[in-house]
Amino acid sequence: MVKNKRIVRYPEPKPEQINPLDGIVLEEGAGAPSSSSARAASSLHLAYENTAYGIWLYNDNCLTVLDAIAARYPEGRFDMIFADPPYFLSNGGITCHAGKMVKVDKGEWDKSRGWEWNHEFNTAWLERCQRVLKPNGTIWVTGTHHVIFSVGFAMQQLGYKILNDIAWEKPNPPPNLSCRYFTHSTETVLWAAKTGKSKHVFNYRLMRETNGGKQMKTVWRMAAPGNAEKVHGKHPTQKPIALVARCILASTGEGDLVLDPFLGGGTTLIACIRLNRRFVGIELERHHLSLTFTRADAELVATVLRSLRVTMEISIFFQNDLDPPGRSMDRIGWMKDDGPKTDCIFHETKFVFLSCAVVSSASVVHTTVDVSITEAWANAPEGKKRETTHIVRCKTEIFKIKEHQ
Repeated sequence: MVKNKRIVRYPEPKPEQINPLDGIVLEEGAGAPSSSSARAASSLHLAYENTAYGIWLYNDNCLTVLDAIAARYPEGRFDMIFADPPYFLSNGGITCHAGKMVKVDKGEWDKSRGWEWNHEFNTAWLERCQRVLKPNGTIWVTGTHHVIFSVGFAMQQLGYKILNDIAWEKPNPPPNLSCRYFTHSTETVLWAAKTGKSKHVFNYRLMRETNGGKQMKTVWRMAAPGNAEKVHGKHPTQKPIALVARCILASTGEGDLVLDPFLGGGTTLIACIRLNRRFVGIELERHHLSLTFTRADAELVATVLRSLRVTMEISIFFQNDLDPPGRSMDRIGWMKDDGPKTDCIFHETKFVFLSCAVVSSASVVHTTVDVSITEAWANAPEGKKRETTHIVRCKTEIFKIKEHQ
């Protein structure tokens, strides 16, 4: 059950003034919102707030929240928007999932009400997004052919400047069961500036370096989210972190403010935490917010651990080069049944691929975070597999001690 408001204070932030309208930090000396803005915000539900990392999540209709933000900031507030809107696919069709035929039923929010209503909805949220973008801000919108042409037409009607249409190619898409169409293996990502006069940000050099010194093209080959990105649960339309991260890196700088009006399972939030961007997210479905809360908590803990620069040295001794000792390691004593009552707030399993003639002179050839050794091996590059002679599994768990009895 998601509470109406959840305040996160880890690590403890410096005292800051928070705008009660939209949760955005006010600059020093900024005034209170106008009475009309305050009235517009009276029904908003700020569900998650972390001022240390610049995160504000709303459990509300995105049109309502965007109207309130636009009223408070008529000049625009966001440097970038990433939107993964409903594709309107849940209309009784079928698809293949895990080798089985299943109905396409993602939820009521994904059901089409006819092309006219769909286009009206797309125009409504895009118009509001345009209002809350800064003058030089940009927006990225994902979609399949079911919705993306409506999105593109609405952008043109509203005066956006379309910069690129990215084809996200999935290397292993589900097969087409009807055998009457080509296999759907791509999604489109439209990138657009607020207006034709916008001087948009494009980090060309970074994108070129990312692409091995060559200009990056508009076809991006990336796998769909793997099990490692779904360890805390999954959203039916979840995007890979790598896809969202590339969009953010291409069009923003550190400390910029990013908005996701259809937050879903929180992938844009995770990318922003990793890339040091501030973030505002909006999600109507409370159970999807529960997943976002869990992912956010785990990612923030991982971020703190990385900042501590903890180094672990593991020495493995064998009686005869590759022969394991005759007994297994004991469990850590404090984790036995008589230990404190705890909740696991972070869990990660990392697999380290080693190449060695003897374990004492091993060299690391590949590392990955995955749910099992089977998945880790399947996802490893073929060249790394050929070099690998041993695999080390490292489990990290962080436990929060419950209230003392």
